[in-house]
Amino acid sequence: MPPVDTRQPARVLVVCTGNSARSQMAEGFLRAYGAGVVEPASAGMEPKGLNPHAVAVMAEKGIDISGQLSKAFSEPLARSMDYVITVCGAAETRCPVLPPSVHRLHWPLHDPARAEGTGEQVRVVFRQSRDEIERRVREFLATVNRPATRALGAPG
Repeated sequence: MPPVDTRQPARVLVVCTGNSARSQMAEGFLRAYGAGVVEPASAGMEPKGLNPHAVAVMAEKGIDISGQLSKAFSEPLARSMDYVITVCGAAETRCPVLPPSVHRLHWPLHDPARAEGTGEQVRVVFRQSRDEIERRVREFLATVNRPATRALGAPG
């Protein structure tokens, strides 16, 4: 029989200011492409609710994020993660110092929620953000390290 993989999925928290678009799209891609490899979550420093344009452009990729919720950032939650990825400068600045066991990454992404114009013009901006996030998520998943679990009966 082949060896059993006892590693647990890496816990990943994606953080932005509003937890309405960028972090939500990243969570959706991580969930869709990282099944068994990562356990994703997202949060915002000042949650604003899920942006309908983010939901629409993710649906174009066959990923439904409509059930995701906009959540507030929690330092205890961040400390329990294997990776914390900030996707905007404000979140990077406001994210507290975390233990060395938590790998921090920063993806400086433009905020599509600030786009103006017609609905279609705004969706074009959201699509550009979505595609950049998808690229970064795929690159991240190609390099992510899953933590090994303790053996049954091991102390600790």
